Amino acid sequence: MKKLLLITALAVVSPFAWAQTSQTTTTTTTTTDSGTITEYTPGNAIVLKESAGTTRYTFGKTVTYVTSSGQVLNEDAVRTRIKIGIPVRIHFVGTGDERVVDRVILEDHEEDED
Repeated sequence: MKKLLLITALAVVSPFAWAQTSQTTTTTTTTTDSGTITEYTPGNAIVLKESAGTTRYTFGKTVTYVTSSGQVLNEDAVRTRIKIGIPVRIHFVGTGDERVVDRVILEDHEEDED
């Protein structure tokens, strides 16, 4: 009886043990660029003047604005500090016309170092 039970259990489990599965892996690479803001449309796009010319970046669904020391900026700070002519670094994914920003990094100012 034990042999019959063991054989039945193995017959039920064995197809799953040898079943092949398929897995897809997607890798996303984040790139960093820096430059001076020449155009800025909140929630839409930013254009930077870089060493190779000007480049337009669109904003993703969520964009984090931080200082170079890592302090996250609130909406009021973003409105007052993001201006044409200031230098920034950005993190983005994509290439060509499909560059989507997820992080904008501003240089720290003395008032941020309380």
